[in-house]
Amino acid sequence: MEKKTKPHHCGASNKSNTFVVQLYLLLLLITLNISTTSQAFNYTDALTKSLLYFESQRSGRLPYNQRVTWRDHSGLTDGLEQGVDLVGGYYDAGDHVKFGLPMAFTVTILSWSVIEFRQQIAAAGELEHAMEAIKWGTDYFIKAHTSPNVLWAEVGDGDTDHYCWQRPEDMTTSRQAYKIDETHPGSDLAGETAAAMAAAALVFKKTNPHYAHLLLHHAQQLFEFGDKYRDKYDGSLGVVKSYYASVSGFQDELLWAALWLYKATDNERYLKYVISKAHSFGGIGWAITEFSWDVKYAGLQLVASKLLIEEKHKQHSHILELYRSKAEHYICSCLNKNNDTKNVERTPAGLLYIRQWNNMQYVSTAAFLLTVYSDFLKSSNQKLSCHGGMVGHEEVLDFAKSQIDYILGSNPMNMSYLVGYGPKYPQRVHHRGASVESYRENKGFIGCTQGYDNWYGREEPNPNVLVGALVGGPDCQDNFVDQRDNYMQTEACTYNTAPLVGVFAKFSEVEVQKMDQSMGLVASY
Repeated sequence: MEKKTKPHHCGASNKSNTFVVQLYLLLLLITLNISTTSQAFNYTDALTKSLLYFESQRSGRLPYNQRVTWRDHSGLTDGLEQGVDLVGGYYDAGDHVKFGLPMAFTVTILSWSVIEFRQQIAAAGELEHAMEAIKWGTDYFIKAHTSPNVLWAEVGDGDTDHYCWQRPEDMTTSRQAYKIDETHPGSDLAGETAAAMAAAALVFKKTNPHYAHLLLHHAQQLFEFGDKYRDKYDGSLGVVKSYYASVSGFQDELLWAALWLYKATDNERYLKYVISKAHSFGGIGWAITEFSWDVKYAGLQLVASKLLIEEKHKQHSHILELYRSKAEHYICSCLNKNNDTKNVERTPAGLLYIRQWNNMQYVSTAAFLLTVYSDFLKSSNQKLSCHGGMVGHEEVLDFAKSQIDYILGSNPMNMSYLVGYGPKYPQRVHHRGASVESYRENKGFIGCTQGYDNWYGREEPNPNVLVGALVGGPDCQDNFVDQRDNYMQTEACTYNTAPLVGVFAKFSEVEVQKMDQSMGLVASY
């Protein structure tokens, strides 16, 4: 009996093979298009790493869920000499002083990042970590604000701290605490701390309303204190002058605090403050090309300009338009679209360049403001008006991306300036804890100068990787020297990394959208 077989459908097989080849070619073209337009970066991974950095900078008793395991408890007697509990908070950089002004700015920017990009941070699975980073700071501010007109400004001092090179767990340096009060005012510090707590109140409003209410209570008291007793904090506390002097004065912080309090409370009193003092406090006078722990004007102007799209603010549109013109001056200066003398300088490879020491802090804040403003332009269907012409939201975001990609490795050194990210990053970060053997590995005491003798001058990489730290970065010619004593380039600070959290989350979303679009093309094909 003859064996029956299924007919051989040659045509169907050929079509199937042709489709597979065409599909492969299409995917190849999509891949090539992505890889040729820009170097591919994993922004979600960068976001995860950036939030780990804040755990490395923690002072106080570390929690059970501490992920950076080479750190241990430190500064457990902070405030004891003064009879106040000042345990907690953050070390600002590679030393162990707790400086109030940069710590407050760090928390303000982290909070603003969550306010702007909460959905994107959550989609990346990092919202809980971002909120933990904020709360570690605000818990400390609650402790430091011991009465309505008293705020503890600093623990430790730079001079004695810098004399030693040792792990925070071994600290033998002075932990004297310094405060501002009615007779030693500091409106800039009180204002920035009020801004941080008001912005954080917005972050916790729905998930922890009791805590948000507590933060607002402190923020309002601090603002009243700073406004009533006006002076620069470095005039009252000489110990900060060599490290975090308030060059811009206190007016920007008071306007900044009032604006965040308005956003957190919807109380017209704070908006009227921002409007009535816009001229006298420089809010609509200063055209600034940097945004930093010291100079808040660009951030203030940008947040104020966003109020314009709400109908209830129409009565203040004249002043708010002036705020907006100054905000756009900042954005245009970054884009190189102002008059030649009013643009931010760039390195040959295109990195924004403000100054020699820790330039990356200005790059990260610029990328953040550009990203926020791009979203604002898109959502309000507007364009940016620069001296060099009209600019769409895409161009603003593209430039922010160019700065972020430079940070992550698209630069002449082929180096990621975000420690722990990518195949090549700084190995000798100027950081006491990271450069000395971990306390968890060796609990033997390391004295004040022992660290200098045995660890500081080593050619070998740091034994602990300071994951997520953004170092000071390259010079004006894109050159970078990875040496521990090159602190202008290899030291990292909390306020360097803080603005990256929201930006990484945004670009993580953008990459996901691109991938979805590519898959959509394949599906439709």
